[in-house]
Amino acid sequence: MLLKELVEIESRSGEEGKIREFISSYLTEIGYEVVEGEYYLATKSKSDLIVATHLDTVPVKRGFSTDGIYAYGTGVCDAKASIAAMLEAAKKDIPYTLAFFCDEEEGGKGSEEFVNTWKWGKMAIVMEPTNMSIASRHYGSLDLEVEVFGKESHGSTPEMGVNAIERAFELITRLKNICIVTPLKIEGGGDEYVIPSTCRIWFDIQLEPEVKVEEFLRKLEFIKEFGTFKVEFAYSGFESGEVAEFLEEAVRRTGLEVRYSEMRSWTDALNLIRRFDSVVWGPGEMHICHTSEERIKLADISKAREVLVELGEMFK
Repeated sequence: MLLKELVEIESRSGEEGKIREFISSYLTEIGYEVVEGEYYLATKSKSDLIVATHLDTVPVKRGFSTDGIYAYGTGVCDAKASIAAMLEAAKKDIPYTLAFFCDEEEGGKGSEEFVNTWKWGKMAIVMEPTNMSIASRHYGSLDLEVEVFGKESHGSTPEMGVNAIERAFELITRLKNICIVTPLKIEGGGDEYVIPSTCRIWFDIQLEPEVKVEEFLRKLEFIKEFGTFKVEFAYSGFESGEVAEFLEEAVRRTGLEVRYSEMRSWTDALNLIRRFDSVVWGPGEMHICHTSEERIKLADISKAREVLVELGEMFK
């Protein structure tokens, strides 16, 4: 099983070398010319269409297994099911570019390099778990790190100090009033029975496609009342154009139900949109990715393959 081979090649971010070699050899053996950058590989094509996904995974939490209906394990859904569908479709002499990126789970170096160096194409389909719906509305996002300040005092006299953890809870409430925010990590306090004077929080913030990140950043100035903050990986969202219509037609031609949705996680599409009309689509359920419950319905890989083959017919 191709998916099993792919999943059993561990490829956490920064360690994608072995899977790159596997995919490069696979594509070369079936007749494609492969172009490699420092953080990506792609089939050589001057087509207007690019179909892309990423090679890396989070650290392994569960090994591969299958019950014949689902496959389980880290990476089966995010995004090696998509890789499997792309490689299976490639056997049908795909005329468009197939691209595979490193570092999606970290800084997006693969898609960043691709945008800066690839010379062809107008549209991109980024394969990520959308449960086979067309995610034509892509949220923007940013990472926010805050260090909240308080004042130490003995734990028995909280009125004499300012509890940084309590202030952090207040900050979370205020942020929730202006955006979609998720605290992902919090550090503060200790074992010495002292009111904590600092508390650090890391947030993921999602921005609706209509919200421009530059405008939103001005709304964060109030955080200075609580302490210091740093913003990284800030991206505005977008809505897909004509590429979603091409994908819809391919889905329709294969007899699958056409459904639309939103993508609320960072994906390589947020880099690709700088040059290519982009949309996100693929097999799998996003909510179980990165968890020990990650799984993929095997039939959905075959369905995704058929859509990719149909896209090939449309672009010949």
